[in-house]
Amino acid sequence: MTDRTRGWVVGRVAGAPVVLTPSSLLTVGLIAVVFAPTVGLRAPWLGTGSTIAVALVLGALLMLSVLVHEIAHGLTARARGLQVREYALTLIGGHTAFGGRITPLTQGLVAVVGPIANLLLAAVLWAVAQLVDPAGIAALVLFAGAYSNGFVGLFNLVPGLPLDGGQVLESIIWGATGDRRRGTLVAGWAGRVVAVAFVVWVLLLPLARGGTPSLFSAVWAAVVGAFLWSGAGQALRAARVARSVDALRVEGIGTRAVGVPATAVLAEADAVRGRSGADAVVLMAPDGRPAAYVDPQAANAVPVADRARVPLTAVAVALPAGAEVDASLHGPALVQAVAAKAPFAPVLVAVRDGQVVALLRSADVAAALRG
Repeated sequence: MTDRTRGWVVGRVAGAPVVLTPSSLLTVGLIAVVFAPTVGLRAPWLGTGSTIAVALVLGALLMLSVLVHEIAHGLTARARGLQVREYALTLIGGHTAFGGRITPLTQGLVAVVGPIANLLLAAVLWAVAQLVDPAGIAALVLFAGAYSNGFVGLFNLVPGLPLDGGQVLESIIWGATGDRRRGTLVAGWAGRVVAVAFVVWVLLLPLARGGTPSLFSAVWAAVVGAFLWSGAGQALRAARVARSVDALRVEGIGTRAVGVPATAVLAEADAVRGRSGADAVVLMAPDGRPAAYVDPQAANAVPVADRARVPLTAVAVALPAGAEVDASLHGPALVQAVAAKAPFAPVLVAVRDGQVVALLRSADVAAALRG
């Protein structure tokens, strides 16, 4: 079971917990610090304490907007048959954890509803702002919420990972080609382009207007750009690893092996191995299960003159019960099968239709995944 994000469970939505992390409170505080000067300019009659309070309300409103965004993801995922595990509010916004079989259409729908929810919320806040005193504090908070949600909604629709728009792009390419990894790679590279373009836009826009970027703008551009670049990079690395996993086959990472009766002597195993072209020998118990495998170093140490007398059991390494895997497995299924047995059987015998195919070491699988 996946561990829940650390924090306070402040509620549940359709059974899934809403987790408020300590770092999300820091985000509210940072938003308050950024907007406090604006509140002070718009409402100079407020005292310092009231100004900070209004700024904190604005920060809390924006964090609530993030929750609306995540709930939209989660409810759509649930409607599409996925299991929603949690909604978490974090330092960088939030995330929705869910599991189940996902399709290109499901991924695209789940991704796009988050930004749409922000745009709808922006429209609602804008409409309500028209009903209050335009010079009052309420209007300031409502307009700030409307602008912020509008920006978040539109920005998240930009087609590049890790943004929601990037997931939409990934799902479109996945659906069109049948290759999810290709979709991730394209959307990941698009995300890197977006990261660079965002930084350039934030820094060059003031210059185009005859001014210079402020320190805040430069820092903001650097932080957001770094976040986008890092997220895109993680997606690219994950896609490459996934492609490596998809390509895993027993024949590609295992040592070709042949089975011989456990009662055989070393010379008999040499003959069988020579005829089959195998590089490893597996001892088969009377009930047909793999019982051991020949240690190459021990076998090579036996003189030729003695090989007709030395039993295989003298140069073999015993295998625990269950130390076999279906040789027809490949990709993620093969990795999962090896990982499940690696704690008690680091060496497995790959068997297809009752015949020994290869010796498979969990260390070799791990090395193949690392590339």
